[in-house]
Order: sequence, then C-alpha cells, then structure tokens
Amino acid sequence: MLEADNPDPEFDETMQGTRRRAFMLGMAGAMLGGTLLSTPAADARTAEPGAAADDEVVNIPSRPWKVAFEEHYMTSHFSRVVRGDTKVTGETSVYDLLLDVGAQRIETMDRAGIQYAILSLNTPGIQGETDPAAAVRDAQFANDELRRIVDQHPARFGGFAALPMQDPKAAADELERAVHQLGFHAPLVNSFSNIGTDEGVTFLDEPQYEPFWERVQDLNVPLYLHPRNPVRSQQLMFRDHPELLAATWAYLVETSTHALRLITSGLFDRFPNLRICLGHLGESLPFMAWRISAVYERHAHRVKLKQDITSYLKTNFLYTTAGFFDTTATLEVMNLVGRDRVFFSTDYPWMDMIQGGQWFDAAKLSDADKWRIGRANAVELFKLKLAPTA
Repeated sequence: MLEADNPDPEFDETMQGTRRRAFMLGMAGAMLGGTLLSTPAADARTAEPGAAADDEVVNIPSRPWKVAFEEHYMTSHFSRVVRGDTKVTGETSVYDLLLDVGAQRIETMDRAGIQYAILSLNTPGIQGETDPAAAVRDAQFANDELRRIVDQHPARFGGFAALPMQDPKAAADELERAVHQLGFHAPLVNSFSNIGTDEGVTFLDEPQYEPFWERVQDLNVPLYLHPRNPVRSQQLMFRDHPELLAATWAYLVETSTHALRLITSGLFDRFPNLRICLGHLGESLPFMAWRISAVYERHAHRVKLKQDITSYLKTNFLYTTAGFFDTTATLEVMNLVGRDRVFFSTDYPWMDMIQGGQWFDAAKLSDADKWRIGRANAVELFKLKLAPTA
C-alpha cells in the first residue's frame, strides 16, 4: 500500500462506542419519494453489541486530518474522452482543476482539512473505450501515470486503479498488478463499460465477470462503483432537459440501478465478502431501502436471494459523503448502516472541496463520529499508515 513514513499513533482501534440515533429523515425522506425507513434505529443499535453507551472522547486536530477518496483527476492523455462525456460548458474551470495534481490541489486540501486523498481517473475513464484491446492498453498507461503522480506527493496522495472491464480477465490481472506492484488501494469503475460501439454496454452483474469478482474478493479490496451518464439510447426521459443529466439526477438513477443489479443477480451470495463503495450517500438507496426490499419480495425473482435487499445494503456496501454535504441525510445513512460504513469524501473538483471540509467540520456530529467517518474508517478499510496529525 502507499504509505507515509510514519505510522499514525492517534488511530485507536478500540474507538467502537457510538450513540445510535432514533432519527427519521422527515422532510428529506418525503422529498426522496415519501418513504421513511422502518425501524432502522433498532437495527443500528444492535449492529454493535459491544458499543459503549456514550461516545469516546476524541480531540479533533487543528491541522489537516481527514481522508477523502472520491477525488478525481485527469491528464492530457485522457482529456478528450473526459471532456466528451462530461460536456461541461467552457466557462467552468473544472477541467483545469482536474489536471492539477500538485501544489494548488494540496493547498485546497489543506484549506479543507484533508490530509490524504485517493485519486481516481475522471468518468468515464477507461469505461468509455469501445475497443477492448485499447482499453487494456489505456488502463495500464493510466495506472502507471497515476503511480508517477502519487510518487510526487506520497504523503498526500494515493491511487485507485483504472480497469479495462471490457476484458474481464485483463481487468482482474490489472487490478492485481495495481494492488501488488503499484501499491494502489482499490479499483474505481465508472459503472457500465462500452464494447464495440458507444451504444454497446456491459454491466458488472453479467456472467463473464464472475472470475473478476472472485479476484476482487481474493485481493480483499473494495470496489468503488462510480456513476456515468446513460448511453444516448437510454436518455429519452431526459429529452429536452439536459440539465437533469450527470450529477443532477441521471447519475443517481444509473448507478443505483447498477448496484441493485449486483444485488439481485445473487453476486453477494456467491461472494459474500465483496464490498462496494457508493458515493453521494449511496445514490438514494439507503433512503429507499425499506420500500425496495418490501416491493421486491412481492415479485417473482430470477435469482433466489439468501437475504432481503436491505441486508445486502447493510453488509456489502459502504457509503461516502462525496458531493452530498448534508448532515440530516448523513445521519439517516448512519442510522441505517452504522457509522463504521460511512466515509467522508468531497467529489472534487465537481464539488467544492473546501465547502465539503467546512461542512463536515461544523456538522452536528460528535467528535467521535467525525473522527470515525472523516478518518478512522478509511484508515481501517485501506490499511493506511499516515503521518501524525498533531
């Protein structure tokens, strides 16, 4: 793994206590479809039988201490594919920020209180390449390039591997290379992959990916499932409303559906130790969990699952605050899955990193919750060894 020189003496694995909240989403739940979660507080309280009644005492450092890992970049080699898929207007400076992986980004991290950021190639990344052989070459190039970027600031940056999912075996091999040889922490996949044409797509629940998932489980790394826009033939609902594409709404629909495909395919029954990271507080899935589970049970199923859908959302998924700087929503996700499955991130540069850091610092969370979500969970998940924060 990518490591700084000094281990972090502040990280305390005994910090398990938490106040579980009997908290309902209220108006936010109504805005997300009028569905409130059923008895989540009881579930959360019983998730950690050894939890203390009160929060542990934690002193939040004054210097940067947070870890963030939905933080994007691109290089000139991938500028064309990123610009072509995201189609941001010329007035924005977001592409310049994507290209910056040096002093300006680190200064922004300092202002946001972020000590360590794990970088990932911006959507669609390798997933937008229609030729499988070219995807394999581009993934290797991207990962070697990212390793050189990380080497410039190893105490501040880590890497997520880009993978050529158009070729499942090559993707598994590249992931193993990225973890064992390049020291990357995990892969990030930008949802579906194009094959053959811009309209040809493959999803990660399809049978050809079984050996890939077996390798992911064997390597004991999570996979970050990141959004991208649906292909043009599937954008009819957005006709005449391009403002609803991308992060406004289309990303949520596309990626939450992809995650549900993984669950309903029986993937997590076959590979129970898989962990999928979702940004944006789970693309609405935690808020809709009760309704999805209840209605799904009433239908005939292609695959008989061992658990209900909510159970998989609680055990096989992890959730980041990337691009979702809202305390009420964060508390509700914590209430459903527990604070140990929630992580801080910002979605830079598509969202304001400083705003995200300042929101989290001021959020009405206990210091123990902030430390766990802002740092300790990521340290455990990625086995980080960071420099001291004080």
